[in-house]
Amino acid sequence: MPVTKRTPLPVADAVHKIMTHSRLWGTEKVPLTESDDRIVAENLIATHDVPPFNRSPYDGFAIFSADTKVASQTNPVTLKVVETIGAGHVASNSVKSGTAIRIMTGAKIPEGADAVIMLELVKEMTNQETPYIEIKRSVKKDENISFQGEDTKQGKLLVKAGTKITPGIVAILATFGYHLVPVYKKPVVGILSTGTELLDVHENLQPGKIRNSNAYMTAAQVRAMGAEVKLYQHREDDFDSLYQSVKKYLKETDILITTGGVSVGDYDYLPAIYEKLGAEVLFNKIAMRPGSVTTVAVHKGKWLFGLSGNPSACFVGAELFVRPVILSGMKMHKPHCAVTKATLASDFPKPNPFTRFVRATLTEEYDRKIVTPAGLDKSSSVSSLIEANCLIVLPGGTRGWEKGSEVAVLTWHGEGSAWPWNHPLFSKSSVTKTAEKQP
Repeated sequence: MPVTKRTPLPVADAVHKIMTHSRLWGTEKVPLTESDDRIVAENLIATHDVPPFNRSPYDGFAIFSADTKVASQTNPVTLKVVETIGAGHVASNSVKSGTAIRIMTGAKIPEGADAVIMLELVKEMTNQETPYIEIKRSVKKDENISFQGEDTKQGKLLVKAGTKITPGIVAILATFGYHLVPVYKKPVVGILSTGTELLDVHENLQPGKIRNSNAYMTAAQVRAMGAEVKLYQHREDDFDSLYQSVKKYLKETDILITTGGVSVGDYDYLPAIYEKLGAEVLFNKIAMRPGSVTTVAVHKGKWLFGLSGNPSACFVGAELFVRPVILSGMKMHKPHCAVTKATLASDFPKPNPFTRFVRATLTEEYDRKIVTPAGLDKSSSVSSLIEANCLIVLPGGTRGWEKGSEVAVLTWHGEGSAWPWNHPLFSKSSVTKTAEKQP
């Protein structure tokens, strides 16, 4: 295949190009019981006050507070108990001066009552035909009453569109009757592994062959991002058959990720396949290591991601470029990896002509973040991914880094970032030329 001219693009410029083409995935309603980890598609508001009525926060007695004004240890006040109500029930009597209603936690405050005295603060006298209570302390008006709307007022914004549903949000949605929840659809991501050398995970090793780790790794990554996955495998290094596979699978998916085949070798057909499809190639080379040959194209509203066949490079490409497409399509406000700063725990003497993303382990020691490169720093390395929970970002044009240096770190766990590329630790000359151009 002819070699396509490739001009390295700064990393953030590549991400910026992607973001200008991103689109929403559409919405659907799902049962609350199936909404875990989905992304809310509409602003959700409180449909009523919480509490919806004045209620008791304790087991006790609903009273008229003025009756206790002179109550003391030496001058107890006696009140007649006219009724007992539990949560979910409404009193049939009202509280008048000289009377009380026994009330359970969560029950509606009866008419006439303006306070609740806790059960343990009264002496119950039940050894007579009519029950009474004895109170030896004064009770203030409104004491021990949870008032209507004090937690949440009707119409209050509960959850913004673009928010991931957590167990706490499930509780909120149940409280306000959202038995069907509007969420963004999960994009369908196809993962097409290319290469005659690939074996599936259940197959025995053969001379010249390797097991296909990239597909399963990338599938796990995009599922964690909230997408659905379809796994495909193409074993022939043949242009026509691979073209037909890409064309077919693109119809079944929103995003088609191919692993391998995007370099400039004799059997790297994907650049030519994109051309034959008529896809718009956003970029085909990035000023980064690993994964410089990462290629991204769009075709008829679908995405084509050509990730490196090297595991670590494939991993980095998915986090930097696939992640923001998936998450911004669900209107998540922070679709990128989060950026922080940390202290380098060991020397990294390798020079960096391009921006380098180093698989690493981030820890905290005495309120200080420490980052340590994980395993072998080669794009073909799989073992370095075992302990990695972040990427050290080393700007291009440097001759290596010493232990104790302050470096930028990208993480993909927890809350993300709206736009990480304008962090002061990044060198604009090598990471980006347009970092301030946040889409």
